[in-house]
Amino acid sequence: MTATHPTPRRAGPAGLAAPAPARQDRAMQPATPATVPAQTAACRRFRLRDEAATRAFARALRPHLGPGDVIALSGPIGAGKTAFARALIQDALAVTGEIEDVPSPSFTLVQTYPTAQGEIWHADLYRLTGPRDCDELGLEQAFATAITLIEWPDRLGPDLPDRALSLAFAPGDAGEARIVEARAGDPRWAAILAALPEPGDD
Repeated sequence: MTATHPTPRRAGPAGLAAPAPARQDRAMQPATPATVPAQTAACRRFRLRDEAATRAFARALRPHLGPGDVIALSGPIGAGKTAFARALIQDALAVTGEIEDVPSPSFTLVQTYPTAQGEIWHADLYRLTGPRDCDELGLEQAFATAITLIEWPDRLGPDLPDRALSLAFAPGDAGEARIVEARAGDPRWAAILAALPEPGDD
């Protein structure tokens, strides 16, 4: 199987080219508030007992996605947002036999991946301060034509599409356990969330 390498997008607005602060320093920052749609048409809580369950959750959701879908991944540092995004992208690439490490886009801000399902954009907006900083990333185009996974979606403010599925990650009761609150204003997500298995129930 052939390894592929994602194409980094623009590194963001002027002044953001400096290396991001170490993740240890980021842990001192307050947790991102959950991005919850103003009107909730769909909601479900998932309990993930370990990182393997987080990956299984991503793989279960992946086949339901298509161009124009936006997944907003919120939660504190280390809550599982990147692990979820990496597993979903790797599963999409595996459909055509491709293998990719899928690094975190902390420095590049956005990584893109061509897949049989459509292009996937993975964005980490932690280093940005608000919607104006996001203008140069091309996310508006991605929202219309790609599957978009966004970490720290609060940076987008009102520019986050109303149809986005919000997945709010939080630490569980022990070790790698996680709790994910899934919410969406678009009623289309209700049937999708209801059909997903509870990862780890075996």
